[in-house]
Amino acid sequence: MLAKILYFLLGLAVVFVMAFIWSSDRKNIKYKNLALLLVIQIVIAVIMLESSIGVSVVHHVSQGFANLLEYAHVGTAFIFGDLANAQKNGFVFFFNVGMSIVLVSAIIGILQYFKILPLIIKSIGFVLSKITGMGRLESFNAVSSLMVGQQENFLVYKKIIGHLPSNILYTMAATAMSSISLAAIAIYISIIDPRLVCVAVVINMFGIFFVLNIINPYERSDDLMYSKLHGEYEETNQSFFEVLSEYILDGFKVAVIICAMLIGFVALLAMIDGIFTAVFGISFREILGYLLYPFAWVLNIHGHETYIAAQIMGTKIVANELVAMQMLNEQAVNLSAHTKAVISVFLVSFASLSSIGIIIGAVQALSKEASAKIAKFGLKIIYGSLLVSFLSANIVGLII
Repeated sequence: MLAKILYFLLGLAVVFVMAFIWSSDRKNIKYKNLALLLVIQIVIAVIMLESSIGVSVVHHVSQGFANLLEYAHVGTAFIFGDLANAQKNGFVFFFNVGMSIVLVSAIIGILQYFKILPLIIKSIGFVLSKITGMGRLESFNAVSSLMVGQQENFLVYKKIIGHLPSNILYTMAATAMSSISLAAIAIYISIIDPRLVCVAVVINMFGIFFVLNIINPYERSDDLMYSKLHGEYEETNQSFFEVLSEYILDGFKVAVIICAMLIGFVALLAMIDGIFTAVFGISFREILGYLLYPFAWVLNIHGHETYIAAQIMGTKIVANELVAMQMLNEQAVNLSAHTKAVISVFLVSFASLSSIGIIIGAVQALSKEASAKIAKFGLKIIYGSLLVSFLSANIVGLII
């Protein structure tokens, strides 16, 4: 246990130093908030992973999402028949994972129509603002990103996003990248341990504010109130079935887009690996493994597992988390329970090079001025979000 504590403290020091190096205002870092946020993350992780109540809750939540996947399969099988039968034809990502987004999107639409989702977002966002030291808008954004998704989330703010200062835009973009949408959760639990997905989702929400309080500290403002947000949650003339149909179609579009992105990134990664192997005699993934080796070691991963873990972490950064999760599954037999847990948690976020393009594109559709501001610190957004993933993995590594 002593070794775990020492590695945890080392990992915490790495996160702090790397965030401190790129801090925009080191004198304004609120150390009391950092301590509170860290304690909350550790307590939550212990409760969810170790206590009987926490384990039971996580089990039921995971089972709930597993049931959703089963219900989604009923609809998929109705259209695609035996093509969607995993036992007969093997695992097919589009059928067995992608199509689940359609059902989850429909559920989000129902919750949106009956004003349940906005109430949840505002209530939790208000409580978060008291804990994190950030403004209500930024805390609200952390929850809304979780509920509606990385790119769709910015629609909530389209009336004011062009008038927000750069520091708040950075916080909102980094929060969206570190959060996971409900639709994405349904995908992740079909690939990696559902229990770890649930834990990562919760502690990431607090971890992003730990990192932001170091890398992007500022005094919060009460000028940005919920009443100024875009009328995404205002009364609408759309009927229930109009809203439901819209969300179902949006879910299908997202599923197709995700599959298209995976085809492109997997193919590009294979091509780049081939080029590097032919020219330099070493694949691109192997190079990433060497570059990220120290970070994997800091997460208390040793022996032959260190290099494998580093490759998976690098794959997430240059491709995306789904490609890396598939790679983790392929290497699972070669990894210990500790390594699988730590790397699984590291992968549960949108922090990758591809995500910054998604965020800039989503914001540009609403405000060119805001997208230009975000584009200027694009690398810093990825940098901060990856530190959040590393912090969450470090905390789980202390427990498992």
